[in-house]
Amino acid sequence: MSDHRDTVIVKDGSSSTGVILGVIVLIIVLAAGWYFLMGPGAGATDAPGDINVNVELPSIAPEGS
Repeated sequence: MSDHRDTVIVKDGSSSTGVILGVIVLIIVLAAGWYFLMGPGAGATDAPGDINVNVELPSIAPEGS
C-alpha cells in the first residue's frame, strides 16, 4: 500500500480592487465631512440677517419766514 500525500498550494492572487474602492470611499467621506462641517454647506454666515442701510433724507427748509 502506498502513502498518498496531497499537496495544497494556496496562491494569494487577490486584486487590489478592495483597496482602491476603500480609498475612494474614504476620500468621498472626508470631502463630504469638510463640506458640511467647515465648508460652504456648514450653514454659518458671517453677515447678520438684518441689513442696515443709512439713508440721508433731504432737509426741508420752512417756507417763508
